[in-house]
Amino acid sequence: MNVFSDIESIRQFRWNEPIQAWGLVPTMGFLHEAHMTLVRRSKAENDRTGVSIFVNPTQFNNPDDLAKYPRNLERDLAMLEKEGVDLVWTPTPEIAYPPGYQTQVTVHTITQVLEGASRPGHFQGVATVVAKLFNVFQPHRAYFGQKDAQQVAVIQQMVKDLNFNIQIIPCATEREKDGLAMSSRNVNLTEAHRKQAVCLYQALTAAKAACLSGEKDADKLKEIMAQVIHRAPDARIDYLSVAHAQTLEEMTVIKGDVLLSMAVFLGNVRLIDNMTVEAGGEST
Repeated sequence: MNVFSDIESIRQFRWNEPIQAWGLVPTMGFLHEAHMTLVRRSKAENDRTGVSIFVNPTQFNNPDDLAKYPRNLERDLAMLEKEGVDLVWTPTPEIAYPPGYQTQVTVHTITQVLEGASRPGHFQGVATVVAKLFNVFQPHRAYFGQKDAQQVAVIQQMVKDLNFNIQIIPCATEREKDGLAMSSRNVNLTEAHRKQAVCLYQALTAAKAACLSGEKDADKLKEIMAQVIHRAPDARIDYLSVAHAQTLEEMTVIKGDVLLSMAVFLGNVRLIDNMTVEAGGEST
């Protein structure tokens, strides 16, 4: 496995075999099984697989959140080597954003809701760093977890608008045995909060069941989610959403594919999760 911090080494290695198909798995490190699932799919669908490990400061609007984000590069690299990854980029912020850096990538409408409303500037940071990753690696395919559904939608929009010659591959959310969506942030939960965190999955499951049973009132679906969340004594709701799965516009009456999503605080840890319900009645 080849690990480089500088951009030139990444480009040189990537283009040693220009006819090879490359997959890219962008990460912020502190890897877990969900990341490995993305890596394995990339390896199955491409000749070579690259991974980035970079805690991107421009997508954090809370300095404390940035400081507390878990990191363990040595452990991450050992996991990736075991999976047979070909190339890993581990830039510093100074490499990613050198002195005099002035450019940002902004995706507009789709970023103004949900995570974008709660975390101003977040998606500008995401779009900018992902555009840089695409430019550095120039992969054929890039793999993203559906747990960050809005992020996937933003990147798909950016790729379409800016004519990136890259296929975006959304991958299903990986969950713990009790249903909690896998996330690097889960390690920051206290034991008590970890037990309560399953309320997100339970709330989404309850709303999904109601939707599949014919409930068409979006507000009632939000009420169902809120009731379940409130059973966890320390949970604080940031937002609950019932939106169109493609446009992310909030619904009042259910029509078409639905994205049920939420952000919930347990202590100082903010967790997000989502489920989709397809118009045909199927769910994911």
